Amino acid sequence: MTFFSEQPVTAADKTFIQLRKDIVEGEIPSGTKLSETELSTKYAVSRAIIREAINRLASCHIVERKANVGARVVSLTNEGLVELYQVRESLEGMAARLAAKNMTTSEIDALNQLLNSHFDEVKSGESYYQEAGDVDFHYRIIVGSKNKHLISMLINGIYHLVRMYRVQLGMAGPRVTTAFDEHKHIVQAISNRDEELAEILMRRHIMYSKNNVEKNLSQSR
Repeated sequence: MTFFSEQPVTAADKTFIQLRKDIVEGEIPSGTKLSETELSTKYAVSRAIIREAINRLASCHIVERKANVGARVVSLTNEGLVELYQVRESLEGMAARLAAKNMTTSEIDALNQLLNSHFDEVKSGESYYQEAGDVDFHYRIIVGSKNKHLISMLINGIYHLVRMYRVQLGMAGPRVTTAFDEHKHIVQAISNRDEELAEILMRRHIMYSKNNVEKNLSQSR
């Protein structure tokens, strides 16, 4: 299975990807009401293209539509975080277990190389930002599970909402070094084809990440 790479084909694709990036990275803050008119001016496209992008973002769970209110970026809340990460811990734990079983040797080598490429970034101690897609450690493992239903639930379902919490609240400070170390141990378990350990370590890693994001969320209020 090849890694998914989003190459925008149309103006609608390009707008969708850029708008999603701006929401995930907080350029458009959580809770913001989305105006088709304002966004069409900002991105220099028609309102129809913006409407399509907003509909696609709603299916990613990072935009919500409410009667008499319209579309707005989801708010990052403690309750939302806990519910999201309960699902994430279970599904990504399963993905790590299946990756230990199903990833090819060359895919595992590539995962190790990806981690090595992240080392310099982590060594600086400032942040551990990973772009979306196959340069993201978690994304690689999800795809490496080779289970199309699991991949769809994670990538098409909750991946970008998870990224909102990770990018805006979880990728800086002391957690950077410990998160990287946890990634190394997960990859080692996958390399050793230890399915049970890979799942345990991934679930624990996501629980620690949730605790870190939760703390940062409470401090940001």
